[in-house]
Amino acid sequence: MPHNRAEQAEVAARRAALLRLRRQGTRYDDERILTLGYSSASAARKDFARILEIHRDEEAVEVSLYRQQENERLDALLEAAWPRATQPSPVFNKDGDIVSEELDMRAVDTVLRLMDRRAKLNGLDAPVRTELSGPDGGAVPLGNGSLMELNTLIGIAGDTNQAEEPTTEGSGDDHDR
Repeated sequence: MPHNRAEQAEVAARRAALLRLRRQGTRYDDERILTLGYSSASAARKDFARILEIHRDEEAVEVSLYRQQENERLDALLEAAWPRATQPSPVFNKDGDIVSEELDMRAVDTVLRLMDRRAKLNGLDAPVRTELSGPDGGAVPLGNGSLMELNTLIGIAGDTNQAEEPTTEGSGDDHDR
């Protein structure tokens, strides 16, 4: 670990040059990387991993700051919309008389969209689970299909208008081929 400013500047310059060379596709064992002061390709590779880790930490801080700022904005918007979404307002007739009190459904919708945005921003929603299933919701059959069967399946894979299951020639004996 560099102790003084001159050493820190030297390490920063070496790492910047390493990053530049790696972006160009230069191999770790290339002479241009080794002349930067690395004792071996392995040492350059380890330093590059350190560089990436440092930048990942910096990016995490930036993401955290962005998330905090967006949450503050959502707070302000939610604070403005919340009273109209939760407290009934008078509804007037043509004569100006109050006929009822109702929630402002546009404000309710706005609040729900703000809450949805906050959940997405903060990762609060559970991940959506998807699952492939075979005939009648069972397991996907993974047999040795014939080339013709595979081509048939590939041909209808994107066809949502396919009303029938593909017909196959032959029986389950095709796996012996």
